Amino acid sequence: MAKEPKLIAVTSGKGGTGKSSICYGIGYTLAKQGNRTLIIELDFGLRCLDIMFGMSGSVQYDLGDVLNGKKEILDACTHVPTASNLSILCAPKDAFMTVTAEQVVDICKRIRKYFDFIIIDTGAGINSHVFDIVEQANLILVVTTPDPICIRDATMMSDEFYTRGNKRQRLIVNKLSKKDISSHMITDLDEIIDKVGIQLIGVIPEDFALKEATGKGTPLSPEAPSLMAFDAISKRLTGEQVPLVIK
Repeated sequence: MAKEPKLIAVTSGKGGTGKSSICYGIGYTLAKQGNRTLIIELDFGLRCLDIMFGMSGSVQYDLGDVLNGKKEILDACTHVPTASNLSILCAPKDAFMTVTAEQVVDICKRIRKYFDFIIIDTGAGINSHVFDIVEQANLILVVTTPDPICIRDATMMSDEFYTRGNKRQRLIVNKLSKKDISSHMITDLDEIIDKVGIQLIGVIPEDFALKEATGKGTPLSPEAPSLMAFDAISKRLTGEQVPLVIK
């Protein structure tokens, strides 16, 4: 029997936290570490993974073709040229298309033997649709930035997961800079962790190199602080004991 892949849902309480960039970075580093990895983009209306990986215009099929029964799942997945173990299944071009939690689970079951990790890039926001999908995951990565509004929304989302009995949560703090602390936006990293109430798995520093790479669709520089942070998170996801990388 094929080994069950680890199904990871990446979610956030509001838009603008960099959730898709997190999927991009973790998917890329997991694949570079030798893990067969698939990113499924469910953020309908904000399709962007093809741009981030420099594949705009070269993605022939997407999740919409799977949901419409026009294509088998693997045929709709697109290989990422810059990472031999990485594939993406882009969101439909139709922003008004919907997908149910049951459909997501079925898709993952049908392709599980081909991947070690399946990353779900969910839609942002606190709504029942997101909760129904995310609850199917083995691990939920809740993304926040140091912004007080993002922290509050992440806290509300985490509390709802706990209310539903889901404790398989880890926190990622994205876009953290020294300025956030020096300007007293937050006291320190512990303040965010305490407010959200989830164990921290990683911190992604504010990094223009990441913004430039995902905007232009070019590979992220090996020296980029964000890439080192993504690498550390990916190693933690595979069970390695590595320190947090905060630059």
